[in-house]
Amino acid sequence: MTHPPCILTIAGSDSGGGAGIQADLKTMTVLGGFGMSVITALTAQNGLGVTGIHAPDADFVGLQLSTVLEGFPVAAAKTGMLFSAPIIEKMAEGLAGKTFPLVVDPVSISQSGHRLLQEDAVEALVRHMLPLADLLTPNRPEAEMLAGMPIDTATDVHTAIDRILAKGPRAVLLKGGHFEGDGQLVDWLGLPGGTPVALPQPRVNTPNNHGTGCTLSAAIATFLGLGHPLREAVVAAQQYLNRCLAESYTPGKGFGPPNHAAPCQCRG
Repeated sequence: MTHPPCILTIAGSDSGGGAGIQADLKTMTVLGGFGMSVITALTAQNGLGVTGIHAPDADFVGLQLSTVLEGFPVAAAKTGMLFSAPIIEKMAEGLAGKTFPLVVDPVSISQSGHRLLQEDAVEALVRHMLPLADLLTPNRPEAEMLAGMPIDTATDVHTAIDRILAKGPRAVLLKGGHFEGDGQLVDWLGLPGGTPVALPQPRVNTPNNHGTGCTLSAAIATFLGLGHPLREAVVAAQQYLNRCLAESYTPGKGFGPPNHAAPCQCRG
């Protein structure tokens, strides 16, 4: 019997269950991984927005990470909301000797507009986490922040990806959800020395987009942990997210998340 690979998420908790740790663990389980977590922050939130954030001491977050790494053979990992510079520095210290692929989702602002990364943590993210990333997955605003430029055209996409790659990640997936498109959403995958590759998916017309970035990065990490090459893992994760969005629903007030259980055949 082949056991599911151990996939680690380092992120914040979403009390509404649609993003963060909760979205990551649902995604990892559905796709065949054994999900584990390091919780960087507790958020009070629902489909209407974030009403509060409480972060544990950075040393305790570091203890979570070292304990997990000591007890489990991690096959792949992802980071999401890291919140503060001290937490980022602790995570970088703990991941410095990693032997598994790491997907870094540079979460900075929630869908409802609430800041999830303290302003003084941006420099720490760039300095400490980007060089550890086997794949960085910024959306348009995050990529503009990291590249220091507006991104409006395909040429801008290429330039921005090159600028971000120069900061140390081994690959960048610039997500296309914030760009206009005629029935199509295009993510751009860039590697050092190459031309970014357009990876299109049908655009799903749904308001239930809470936690899409978390879901995508968790899915990519899971597919990497299952042994897929990078581009194949990204495309498989895109297809998973697309189906989850197509079969999404709104469980409460405000915006709902993707339906993480959409591929399961056991639903009634």
